[in-house]
Amino acid sequence: MVRDVAYPDVQKKKDVVLIDVRSEGEYEESHIPGAVNIPLFTNEERAQVGTVYKQISPEQAKELGLRLASAKLPELVKAVQEASAGKQPVVYCWRGGMRSKSVATVLDLMGIPALRLEGGYRAYRETVKQRLADFQLKAKCVVIHGMTGVGKTQLLQRLAADGEPVLDLEGMAGHKGSAFGSIGEQPRNQRMFDSLLLQRLEELQDSSYLIMEAESKRIGRVNMPDFLVEAKHHGLHILLEAPLHIRVQRTLDQYVVDDPEFQEKVKGALRSIEKKLPPADRRFAWEALEQKRYAELAELLLVKYYDPRYQYTMSQYVGDFISLDATDLDACKQAIKRTIREKLGLAAVTT
Repeated sequence: MVRDVAYPDVQKKKDVVLIDVRSEGEYEESHIPGAVNIPLFTNEERAQVGTVYKQISPEQAKELGLRLASAKLPELVKAVQEASAGKQPVVYCWRGGMRSKSVATVLDLMGIPALRLEGGYRAYRETVKQRLADFQLKAKCVVIHGMTGVGKTQLLQRLAADGEPVLDLEGMAGHKGSAFGSIGEQPRNQRMFDSLLLQRLEELQDSSYLIMEAESKRIGRVNMPDFLVEAKHHGLHILLEAPLHIRVQRTLDQYVVDDPEFQEKVKGALRSIEKKLPPADRRFAWEALEQKRYAELAELLLVKYYDPRYQYTMSQYVGDFISLDATDLDACKQAIKRTIREKLGLAAVTT
């Protein structure tokens, strides 16, 4: 007999694996972090069933769903077994309805003791929203500032690799946080961002500090929660500095400039900001882009567009900044660690 289980109880279990039986499109849009997608219907089949449900009747929609699903059940059971690898599968769909019930029932008949997530993804989403609304951030925020290209993202990645408690908001958002920030990325929606953010915050809830970049409230398509914005303003502020030529190269290093579609994507982004450039700079930018002189274009945009805006943003902060040289990223990484431990009164860094 299939048993339902609430998401908070799933979190307490160590021997389970979440199985998302929604379509590939639903999964890609947002899912529970760590869940494996084994769809009962393809995107097209789901659309078919939905059309019949709305235009004809729920009964005929169920019959169509049964016909579509029955032929693929053996392969689906095999896929669940492989994904579970000895763990107990917890099956979910959008609202804990027919799709997850059907799959969980078949698994149970095959001797696989599956659970079904109560309320499905929708109930999980409500849990995430409530937990973020009630979240009490106890850790001190260490906020990394610096003009575009100084190496903030690279340093966060290196700090995370060393086991430091890094909150990579741009990584969660799938966006670099600028007019060109979606190039080479897969921007996420608010639901997926919230899920990844809550997961990371709960992982780091015992840490005395969190390291994050000085992001604006909006990052690409998503918004940072107010409690994190507030904590950022009252954090320990570290300002990174590096020569312009290094910033230009690090900016370009974030993109695959030899991608056949890169130039067209840059054109779209440049159109969105070109009116904020003086006419002469605008002409130079388009000429550099057409001739693929990307280093010259990057330098112009840093000096004439991004730097003035960053300087204005910096002026909105109240408090002191600790300046560090980011010319050498490894040396800067160690300096950040030392600064955190000295300012927060922690044990000296040993690596």
